[in-house]
Amino acid sequence: MLKGKTALITGSSRGIGKAIALALAGEGANIAVNYVADAEGKNRDDAEKVREEVLRLGCDSAIFECDVSNFQKVDATIKEVLSKFKKIDILVNNAAILRDKTLKKMSQTEWQSVIEINLTGVFNCCRAVIEPMIGNGWGRIVNLSSISGQVGFFGQTNYAAAKAGVMGFTKSLAREVASKNITVNAIAPGMVETEMAKQIPENVRQEFLKQIPIGRFALPGEIAELAAFLVSDKASYITGQIIHIDGGWFM
Repeated sequence: MLKGKTALITGSSRGIGKAIALALAGEGANIAVNYVADAEGKNRDDAEKVREEVLRLGCDSAIFECDVSNFQKVDATIKEVLSKFKKIDILVNNAAILRDKTLKKMSQTEWQSVIEINLTGVFNCCRAVIEPMIGNGWGRIVNLSSISGQVGFFGQTNYAAAKAGVMGFTKSLAREVASKNITVNAIAPGMVETEMAKQIPENVRQEFLKQIPIGRFALPGEIAELAAFLVSDKASYITGQIIHIDGGWFM
């Protein structure tokens, strides 16, 4: 149970992040919902729906708009979360984007934007919460990596590099804070049925399915259940691990 704990999940207005937010709220955690603003306001609307669902589960919740690639904005947002909830016990770094393209066609912007959000964003958020967690004497950090970080998919040099970086970052930080009662682990999903996955062309999706022994993509809730376990006291002796949840794809 996570009653009395506060969790910040980046990119939690939809997809895996939303599923994790609701899973942790189901265990009693208060939820800081994060999203990044878009021109249409859809992300804000989605974040509000998540907050409402968390409240219906009997937990407190608030929404925080923040681009995780912006170090100063992240630092300010963490202070806002601490002002609202007084502490951050759990950080789940889920925010990520895709900008798939072969290297010869990839622009510097397409490279840099993926690295800044998917990898630098993890640094920014961890850097901002680590001192409060150390001060509290307890913390759980879960970083979302990907099978792509180890397999290296066609057209994903930027995404694979960022997600491989998350794996190395996770292991190093886990060593630094293990003595402070803080665990740091990474989840490496395969294909998950999310809006991001829908960006992948159907013929590529079918090729991926042929390589997955279980024969289907994961559901966001299946990733969320693993995250809920990793942030619980049941997983207090697990740190520095990259846990694959991919239907047997990477063996």
